[in-house]
Amino acid sequence: MVPEINWIAVVVATLSTMVVGSIWYTPKVFGNYWMRVAKVTPGEAKSAVVPIVVTLIVSFISAWVLAGATYLSFDFYGGSYLTNALLTALILWGGFTAARFITHDAFEGRPVGLTALNCLHELVTFMVMGLVIGLFGV
Repeated sequence: MVPEINWIAVVVATLSTMVVGSIWYTPKVFGNYWMRVAKVTPGEAKSAVVPIVVTLIVSFISAWVLAGATYLSFDFYGGSYLTNALLTALILWGGFTAARFITHDAFEGRPVGLTALNCLHELVTFMVMGLVIGLFGV
């Protein structure tokens, strides 16, 4: 079986990650806290072009995998496509993203607050991608 993937939904979900990140890490939301605990100094950053391109590529892959997994879940369980998308996003986030963040950050000795902030950012990101994919359907 090859999952049916709505490529427009994947592209919109990819772009949604940039919107979520731009809001999440703005100084008025969590940006100041993040810079302090991640030891990032404003104004000393290198060009953001490469990280943005990498983020877009990785976000596209994540959205594509989420769309495929959502279709498989929907095909197997039936029900609401939107519900399947949101539950699949939650499961993939918990089983892969959060688990890996927590493991790596523990070994790197990162502050728990930074790990929580980044994990929650990824949760919101995945849930918004799931919402987009779920609303677009197949």
